[in-house]
Amino acid sequence: MEKHYLMFLTALAVGFITTPLVIKLAVKIGAVDIPRDNRRIHKKPMPLIGGLAIYLAFIVSVFIFMPLNKETVGLVLGSTFITIAGMIDDIRPMKAKTKLVLQIIASLILVASGITIKVVTNPFDKVYGMADLSWLSIPATLFWVVGITNAFNLIDGLDGLAAGIASISCITLFIVSILNGREVAAMLTAILAGSTIGFIPYNFNPAKIFMGDTGAQFLGFVLAAVSIQGAIKSAAAIIITVPILALGLPIYDTLSSMVRRFVNKKPVMEGDREHLHHKLIDLGLSQKQAVFVMYIISGMLGLTAIFAAELNTLQSFLVLITVMLIVIALSKQIGILKRNKEEGNQ
Repeated sequence: MEKHYLMFLTALAVGFITTPLVIKLAVKIGAVDIPRDNRRIHKKPMPLIGGLAIYLAFIVSVFIFMPLNKETVGLVLGSTFITIAGMIDDIRPMKAKTKLVLQIIASLILVASGITIKVVTNPFDKVYGMADLSWLSIPATLFWVVGITNAFNLIDGLDGLAAGIASISCITLFIVSILNGREVAAMLTAILAGSTIGFIPYNFNPAKIFMGDTGAQFLGFVLAAVSIQGAIKSAAAIIITVPILALGLPIYDTLSSMVRRFVNKKPVMEGDREHLHHKLIDLGLSQKQAVFVMYIISGMLGLTAIFAAELNTLQSFLVLITVMLIVIALSKQIGILKRNKEEGNQ
């Protein structure tokens, strides 16, 4: 465990030291977010590309501590590609279709390096508890990586929110990886947790810099890849349950947004002010209070994921279904999935 602490602290130090430099760079190159609609919580221009500091901390630490095998090199190349794409988008916003194509290319880099979802949980198979995806392995991997990448992009709506949620997800996956002997995944999650936590002091309310697409896409991409390397490739009981629970809040926010926009006959890619963090703000919570509430929710999902990792396939699947039903009930209660009657509410 000592080496994991060293990796964590090294990444944290690099992230903390490089963030002020990235703030200066963002201002110099014009990577600044200017609020133009009511979906924005902040009211003044804010430097973007803060995710570059997280990326640098991660990459430096990986080169120092990690064995550079085929999968690790693929992760480095893919995350570098997605970070550059995010930076370009932060400086000069891209069309949604262009971003999607670039995300798919980054995901294909992972596939080429051997990071793929080869099996999924089958709770009804009492012998093996899993099903081989065969030729569906590649599309399943692309769907997972692109989906989680966009999920973190969507949840990045309050100061410190995406960074904190990513840190909690990292800690969850780290514990699961340690419990299941997945050393590479444990090392990567320790490094990513340090990289992200080193950035939080500058990003927490009141923020001095936003991570932007540079950071949100990078975090989602790496967490998706690591969950494939670690949790999904370990015990059959956690092939699906643990990654979904560990990354539960971003996944929930993305799926609820898609359902809500479909119900209200709005374009799926069109932004709105109906996300969970918006609802919490509308209930009268401050930014800090809303973020802490979402940290607590993410932490509870993380603890549930760790608990599920110790169960058999069917038991863990039942835990996942139970959590999903509770989430749906709460979503209806607070109106996240409601049909809007008034035009323009979204």
